[in-house]
Amino acid sequence: MGKIVVTAFVTLDGVIQAPGFPDEDRDGGFERGGWTQAYPDPAIGRRATTSVLAADALLLGRRTYELFSGYWPTADPDDPRTGKLNSQPKYVASHTLQTAEWTNTTILDGDITKQVADLRDTYDEISIWGSSRLIATLLRDDLIDEFVLLTYPLTVGNGKRLFTGDTPLRLRLTGTTTSDTGVIISTYRRTDPADGSSEGDSKHEKAHRLDVDHPGRIRRRP
Repeated sequence: MGKIVVTAFVTLDGVIQAPGFPDEDRDGGFERGGWTQAYPDPAIGRRATTSVLAADALLLGRRTYELFSGYWPTADPDDPRTGKLNSQPKYVASHTLQTAEWTNTTILDGDITKQVADLRDTYDEISIWGSSRLIATLLRDDLIDEFVLLTYPLTVGNGKRLFTGDTPLRLRLTGTTTSDTGVIISTYRRTDPADGSSEGDSKHEKAHRLDVDHPGRIRRRP
């Protein structure tokens, strides 16, 4: 079985809505779009590129798919993400989208949970970007394995959130770095509640992992 990895730009108060542009997503009257633009840093681009190149397939909700498909087919060919995204298999979860023009795209309709579970058995790694509603659905059905969170040093007050509070999670921090502009780039894996370890942990990670399961307590386990 492979893994599904969410890469998300997120504010300190958990919002992932419209990180790139003011008009990206105004649902709910959201007026603070484009909040990532004040924090440019090469480290952010490198992490985004790493996430794209590591994936064997791309899974998106309809709105994010439309944003991606409107940009990447004509993006800079010298950007290594361009060739990867345009050539790799793409899946869009939508009950309303009728056609998909972006190369190698399959529309998932009907039982999204069952179809995504089957995809996870097919690919080593599936990448999700944006797609807040899709993420919420997959979290409820225990289908997300890893998060790469780029946390920006600001709050926006309202907007679509990565974690809605509906699904409790145990996560293990496996790596973190901070950009020069203050963006914290962290990777978290889902853990097995039975023993606190995550599938794929190396011996070093198991010996030196941080306990971040309890608010207010971070301690190094022996």
